[in-house]
Amino acid sequence: MMSVNNNESDTNIWSDPDAVLSCASLIGELIMSANNINEPDASMNLSCCASCGTAEGDDIKLKTCTACKSVRYCSVECQRNHRPKHKKACKKRAAELRDELLFRQPESTHLGDCPICFLPLPIGTEQTTMMECCSKLICNGCQYANLLREMYERLVEHKCAFCRDPIPTQKSDVNKNTMKRVEANDPMALCFMSHLSYEEGNYADSFKYSTMAAEMGDADSHYRLSILYWRGRGVEKDEKKEMHHLEKAAIGGHPAARYNLGVHDLNKGRLDRAVKHYIIAANLGHDASIQEVKDLYAKRFVCKEDFAAALRAHHAAVDAMKSPQREAAEAVGKDAAEDGFSLTIN
Repeated sequence: MMSVNNNESDTNIWSDPDAVLSCASLIGELIMSANNINEPDASMNLSCCASCGTAEGDDIKLKTCTACKSVRYCSVECQRNHRPKHKKACKKRAAELRDELLFRQPESTHLGDCPICFLPLPIGTEQTTMMECCSKLICNGCQYANLLREMYERLVEHKCAFCRDPIPTQKSDVNKNTMKRVEANDPMALCFMSHLSYEEGNYADSFKYSTMAAEMGDADSHYRLSILYWRGRGVEKDEKKEMHHLEKAAIGGHPAARYNLGVHDLNKGRLDRAVKHYIIAANLGHDASIQEVKDLYAKRFVCKEDFAAALRAHHAAVDAMKSPQREAAEAVGKDAAEDGFSLTIN
């Protein structure tokens, strides 16, 4: 027969809500303390050597780990000795830092603004003109407006819309001007020569010029290098280097490179990363990327809020690239094509 214990001192504490909360709080503090026993304080990692514990002073300068930037060392020897313990955490943190940089929304595309009208340059290469005399990339709208001005003023000699130097009529003079800019290590001229060499099938020179421009941070040249490594033209196929240059170009604001990263991640089954790439490129006004976002939204891989935000950002980016002069230049080009002429605005 079960007896009932009426002793108040033996009452179950779990029947008291305040006691339950107090015990839960105490257990939580004990768990946190146990987890932090072997984890050094972040500020301590930066104020002393992570290997030997030597503090920084006037005579001792600590150097930060270039990969993870979370620990510091007093010497190369200490860094080497600490490497086995730090390697796993270092790789993890370095990957996190890389992703933070990779998935940051650029303020504009790699093309920037037209140096004359200061509007964002259109993404399509057929809507811009590179001036060989000064290696400036200007929109067709400004180039068309300059041609109209010269016709109105009845000027015989055509001049550059930006630097006002006479535009050469002979191909030899054009090549001479371009090579002058190449010798001056102008990234735009180097990129132009890389493109020209690629179209001519001279992949070795295309690789050389792209490498030179990429070392100066040119995003379009990084993109060109990714194509060369992907196709194995001028160099051996190398997927690792291809992805490296694609990421460099994407970080620099290259929409096509960002789109290719999205395709690569989608093929690898990394849907969340692919969606991020497509949305970032769509926000820059890239048409193919916004189409991918639409398709993924239709398959319910993108939520309604993200799709709506990307759609608004894409429309805003495209509208920012429009101007009456650019629309007039495009209309003239279309009329010329319909009449059987090839009109080049330069």
